[in-house]
Order: sequence, then C-alpha cells, then structure tokens
Amino acid sequence: QVQLVESGGGLVQPGGSLKLSCVASGNIGSIYAMGWYRRPPGKQRELVAVITTSGGTTTYENSVTGRFVVSIDNARNTVYLQMNNLKPEDTAVYYCIETAGDSGLRGRPRSWGQGTQVTVSS
Repeated sequence: QVQLVESGGGLVQPGGSLKLSCVASGNIGSIYAMGWYRRPPGKQRELVAVITTSGGTTTYENSVTGRFVVSIDNARNTVYLQMNNLKPEDTAVYYCIETAGDSGLRGRPRSWGQGTQVTVSS
C-alpha cells in the first residue's frame, strides 16, 4: 500500500499563487507516476497534472497548461504542484494520486490523499 499526505492549500485572490506538496510512504518502489486530481464544487474529479517518478514525462489538463507546474523529488518521495495566476474556476479540493506501472500517466489512480482545499476568491 501507498499512503499520500497533501499540504499547502488555502484561500487566495485571483491572480495569486499557491504551492501544494504531497509526501508518499509505504510501497514506494511500485509507483510509476504521481500527481494531482481535483474536484470542483458540484463536479466530477478531473486530472490536473501527473509526472513520472523519473521526472521525464508530464501531462496537464488543458486549462492549467502554462499556469501550473508539477515536479517531483524522488529523494524525498514528494510531488509538488506550483499553481500560478489562479482563477476562480480553480477552486476545488485537490487530491494527490499515484499510479502503478500498468496504468500509465493518465490511468486510473491507485492511491488517493485526503485532499486539500484550494479556494480562489476576492
């Protein structure tokens, strides 16, 4: 099993920035990729950004491309999400995820963190 713990959420004004972090523990060796999903109020969960553990490949949801950057520190088993130029539509609970090697970058997440709230409002 893999355990994921997120931190860094909060309330920011439109145009502001936040940086989320997620630390993985447990069966680390089985992880293929780590990243972030989100659930906006009243909507389904969607992929935000995912990165392979090597750091060599990433994928992003279209609306965050150019504003968000996902990165990984394998030595610390930690994935980050730098969120810039935040918009009200970015308001959501953000979940850290990890996938096994047979799932690929956009495959179904195997593990989920507890979630951290990001609210973008004036």
